[in-house]
Amino acid sequence: MLVLTRAINEAIMIGEDVEITIVDVKGDKVRIGIRAPRQTPVHRKEVYLSIKKANIEAARATPDSLEGLKGLMDRKGPGEKNQEDSHGASD
Repeated sequence: MLVLTRAINEAIMIGEDVEITIVDVKGDKVRIGIRAPRQTPVHRKEVYLSIKKANIEAARATPDSLEGLKGLMDRKGPGEKNQEDSHGASD
């Protein structure tokens, strides 16, 4: 881990796009400002870990979910439309 010392209003650059600035220090709390491109997700670590855990759980396939998917595929052949798709459509 790289450890740096910064004072209020001093910044750290991560790559060319992410700037971290020390905004305030009160007691044992440090307020930081983060400037990053919109496409760069920025989260507190506990939020990041929670999102990561939720994504892993959502992606986990269970026998029930796989059986349900198989049932859906068996009812609809390749290239076939659902009944909802064919109602009300004009050619």
